[in-house]
Amino acid sequence: MKKKYIERQISDYVRKVSGMYPVVTICGPRQSGKTTLARHLFPSYDYVSMEDPGTRLQFENDPRAFLELHPAPCIFDEVQNTPTLLSYLQGIIDEHNTPGMYILTGSRQMELQETITQSLAGRSAMVDLLPLSYAELETAGIHLTRDEALYYGGLPRLHAEGIPPEIAYSNYMRTYVERDVRQLINIKNLSAFETFIRLLAARVGQIINYSSLASDVGVSAPTIKEWISMLEASYIVFTVHPYYSNFGKRLTKSPKIFFTETGLVTSLLDINSPAQVARDPLIGNIYENLVVSEFLKARLNAGLRPNMYFYRDAHGFEIDLILDIARRPLPIEIKSAKTYTPALIKNLQQFYNNDVTQSLTPALIYGGDDLGDFQGVHVTSISAVHKVALSEA
Repeated sequence: MKKKYIERQISDYVRKVSGMYPVVTICGPRQSGKTTLARHLFPSYDYVSMEDPGTRLQFENDPRAFLELHPAPCIFDEVQNTPTLLSYLQGIIDEHNTPGMYILTGSRQMELQETITQSLAGRSAMVDLLPLSYAELETAGIHLTRDEALYYGGLPRLHAEGIPPEIAYSNYMRTYVERDVRQLINIKNLSAFETFIRLLAARVGQIINYSSLASDVGVSAPTIKEWISMLEASYIVFTVHPYYSNFGKRLTKSPKIFFTETGLVTSLLDINSPAQVARDPLIGNIYENLVVSEFLKARLNAGLRPNMYFYRDAHGFEIDLILDIARRPLPIEIKSAKTYTPALIKNLQQFYNNDVTQSLTPALIYGGDDLGDFQGVHVTSISAVHKVALSEA
């Protein structure tokens, strides 16, 4: 069966930077569609997978001969497996220095950025590709209800090939643990790590309490911090920091934790159907995770910094998400409810009226239909997240 290609919103940005830099490095979690995107956008390029053991051995035995066999333009896939490749590419790039020579892909953020900084600084555009967004699925004619979106998530293969979520995410987790966890960090107790990631899934949208997690898992707080850093490095989770007008202060306070894929969250929570999602006590948190990840995708797909924060004051007053747009806050509330009530926008109105920094028009993303501008707030659904995310870009 031929796979269905789903057009990616990031395509225009990738084409743009490939005309400006000799290298474009596409980073992202496993199975986010990096290889498919690269080969779709650059069909005339040679393609080499550095995940293949034979290919890696060929490179390691004679790097220069290997690169003569695979001259530019070329796609090198999963380059984190052979970091020395970038050092050899540097010499070729400096000699020819033409745009679009190489497209690189990789699944481990921290390692790639460190290697790029060492070998290809100033020569490579960095692009983050996350799984399919809600907007991309809708453009492809795939229309999901609120609960289906939470359950299915955005793994391209799942939608292109019709793989059931319970199979896709179970295998995704097993592959991740076997490949990335063991390579990134020496975890002696995989059972404890699997307990940790399930507990983390039950805490989506919450401020990370390292001591509480450590106590529940039976490891130290520094170990929990190390494991979360590893999950971030491989794009499994991401964090959102609190909003302060003092930028330095934002980075010193505990962040909230979110998963890149809500489908993985529901799998880790043993949720087995969209109907079960709707009944789950954590639906509000999971929906918030979905919407926040959609904002992240929209910003990255346009080549923009995420600039995403949350707001909570000393009295517990909270705004779910703040976009920092040109040093002006855009406050956003996220509610899973399908029925609009004035109570849903109460916090937004209070924040907007009290904010002295001239907030942008607040937005409510809820589980119901788009109502447009309503009582000083833009009330809309998840379908409009990408428009809200880019409205003041």
